[in-house]
Amino acid sequence: MALDIEEQYEKIYRFCYCRLRNREQAEDITQETFLRWFASDTYRDTGQILQYLYTVARNLCIDAYRRHSPEPLPDDMPAGEEDPLPSIALRAALEKLSAADRELVLLRYVNEVPMGVLCRLYGQSRFALYRRLNRVLKALKDALEE
Repeated sequence: MALDIEEQYEKIYRFCYCRLRNREQAEDITQETFLRWFASDTYRDTGQILQYLYTVARNLCIDAYRRHSPEPLPDDMPAGEEDPLPSIALRAALEKLSAADRELVLLRYVNEVPMGVLCRLYGQSRFALYRRLNRVLKALKDALEE
């Protein structure tokens, strides 16, 4: 699997930023994630690079979250980046979801992580993950219609 490092770096950063809502922490954790990946030889040939990157990033975000409470979601993303949540209504609808459901939506639809990688990341079958995504999308649709 060819890995475009710059593209994945931006996606991991976006994932960390949306979880932590702090630019500096997200940058640090993204850098630490890739440093750990470069230092690890075990995952390079297994075809599970994305799963490894997101698992490390998520664990580092959890550790950072435990040390610091998140800041409120700002109205604009850091300069030079496209906001993955352009609509105020969509932001409000996403805030109504649980953190785990927001993470799933971010990974699948913003970062475009393949379903196979998500299944391994969450330890769920493809069918269970599709059902969960459909439930989350229905909840978002209902919240947007309000």
